[in-house]
Amino acid sequence: MTAPTTNLETAPQLAAIRPAAAQPRRQSGMWSTFALHWPEYLIEASALAAFMVSACGFTILLEHPSSPVRQAMGSAELRRVLMGVAMGLTAIVIIYSPFGKRSGAHMNPAVTLAFFRLGKIKAVDAAFYALAQVVGGIMGVALVWALEPKAIQHPAVNYAVTTPGQLGVGAALLAEFAMSFILMTAILAAIGSPHTECFSGLIAGGLVASYISIEAPLSGMSINPARTIASALWPWTWTGFWIYAVAPPMGMLAAAELMLLLRRGRTPHCAKLHHRNSQRCIFCGTQGGI
Repeated sequence: MTAPTTNLETAPQLAAIRPAAAQPRRQSGMWSTFALHWPEYLIEASALAAFMVSACGFTILLEHPSSPVRQAMGSAELRRVLMGVAMGLTAIVIIYSPFGKRSGAHMNPAVTLAFFRLGKIKAVDAAFYALAQVVGGIMGVALVWALEPKAIQHPAVNYAVTTPGQLGVGAALLAEFAMSFILMTAILAAIGSPHTECFSGLIAGGLVASYISIEAPLSGMSINPARTIASALWPWTWTGFWIYAVAPPMGMLAAAELMLLLRRGRTPHCAKLHHRNSQRCIFCGTQGGI
């Protein structure tokens, strides 16, 4: 009498004999990530759009000859300080807004690149963040143009473009690198500790205000390739553009390398400038807090 035979098949064998229609379809990694994280990409685009609306709007207010503020304030230095304060506050408001708390408020491909180097953001998210930032910045300038076409085109405003100052390309390159390095170093130092993470937005906004107030005559103060593209595209003014495409990423990557060196490979918990909040985090997978 023979023993009954058994037909034991492994999971891969079963999957192989299923009809094709019965097997689950797998989306490509890039588009499945996009489907999950598109709200953060949209926020990044909207954040830089808002920043550029503020930049163009305050440039019109402070520099256009017909502006009552410009007529009442003859000092270029004082107007530059006011511009710095306005843009620093704009950055702070965006970073601490519910939207900034959700996306991390990078608003800058160079910032995103530095976090990518530190392993805090995946390549797909980094690529979509950078693309969203560029598109958002362009749309922000376009919105101001739609509302005030003559004012934004005036030579005194010129779409708030950033170009090298009178000291030339070398000074602009060095200044953009140094500012980017200091900014990213300060951000990484702040978010590297739970005791100081909540101040990262204030530090970033304070540095932006200081840079515009002091350094703008050297390079126009960009530290952001997407911000420079947004202003340069409409008047097609690309003077020294390579500086703004190269110096900010290099400066912020240098800051990331310095952190890895000084902390022996230890990195911040997350790629958000403000992490202790109730918003979801696509970088570390938590739902707020640390």
